[in-house]
Amino acid sequence: MKFERVCLVGGGGFVGRYIAECLAARGVRVIIPTRNRERVKSDLIVLPSVELITADVNDPAQLAGVASGCDAMINLVGILHERRAGDFRRAHLTLTEQAIAVCRAAGIGRYLHMSALGADVAAPSEYQRTKGEAEARVSAAHAEGFATTIFRPSVIFGAGDSFLSLFARLLAFSPVVPLGSPDARFQPVWVEDVAHAFVTALDMPQTYGQRYDLVGPQVYTLRELVQLVGRITGHERPVIGLSDGLSSLQARLFGLSPVKLITHDNYLSMKVDNVSSMPYPPLFGRIPSALEAIAPQYLGNATPRGRYQAYRDHAGR
Repeated sequence: MKFERVCLVGGGGFVGRYIAECLAARGVRVIIPTRNRERVKSDLIVLPSVELITADVNDPAQLAGVASGCDAMINLVGILHERRAGDFRRAHLTLTEQAIAVCRAAGIGRYLHMSALGADVAAPSEYQRTKGEAEARVSAAHAEGFATTIFRPSVIFGAGDSFLSLFARLLAFSPVVPLGSPDARFQPVWVEDVAHAFVTALDMPQTYGQRYDLVGPQVYTLRELVQLVGRITGHERPVIGLSDGLSSLQARLFGLSPVKLITHDNYLSMKVDNVSSMPYPPLFGRIPSALEAIAPQYLGNATPRGRYQAYRDHAGR
C-alpha cells in the first residue's frame, strides 16, 4: 500500500523535521500538528507538501481533527525532563493511547512509534518505564490487527541536536568538565539514518508488528563523547569523572535549575547501557554513518577554521 497523507505527531521537533523532509521528497503529504506554528514554520514551510496545523496533540478532539483524512500516523513525541510530576506519563503513555484511539476512530491502520533503547517497564528511570509502557500499548494494538512498527534509537546526533551540541556549548566556556556517569555507554545514531528507517518502513508490510533498535556503528562512553567533541571544536578540556555518589548529587543539583542540563532521572537512565546487540537493520538498505564522519560537519563550524571551511563549502570550493 502506498501511503499518501501522513500525520506526523511531534513533527516540529529535531527528528521530525528530518522525517518530514524525507516524506516530502517522496511526494507524501505531511500534516504536522503544532501548538506554536511560528516557532517551527521557518524550517518546514519551505517543504511544498508539508502542512502545519495549530493544534494541541494532547487534546484527543484536536488530534482527531488534524488526523482526519490521513492514512498513517507517526508518533515521535518524547521528553527527557519533567517540568511537572507526571509529564513523562502524559507525553509517553497517555498520548500514545490517545493516538492509537484516534487512529482506530479515523480508520487509520498504520502507526509508527518512536521509543528508545532501554525502554522497559522494569527500568530504573521513569523515562524508560513510561517508554516501556507505551511500547506495550503499541504491541497490544498490533495484536488486535493494527499495523504498528516500533523504533528504539540510541541517542540521536546531527545538525540541530541537543546532545553533542550541548557538550560543545559547555566546553566553549568551561575550563574543566566535572562529568557525572563518565562510563555510561551509548551507541549514537545519525538523525538521517533514523529518518530513513521510519520513512522506508512506512509501506513495508514485513515491518508490521516489529520492533527495531536504531544504532550507529560504534559504542562510546560518555567521557569519550565529551573528549571527541572537544577535539572537533578545538575546546579540549580536562574531564574529571565523578564517582557514582557524586554523579547522583550533581544530577539532583542540576535538576533544580530552571534550565535542566541533567536530572536525577537522567542519571538513573544512564545506569542502563544505551547500546544494542543488533546492528542497524539491514532490511532498510543503508549502512549507518559514523559519528566521526558527521559531527565535524556541524560542530566544527563553531571554530574559526570550521567557519572558514563552511564558507568554502557554500561557495563550492
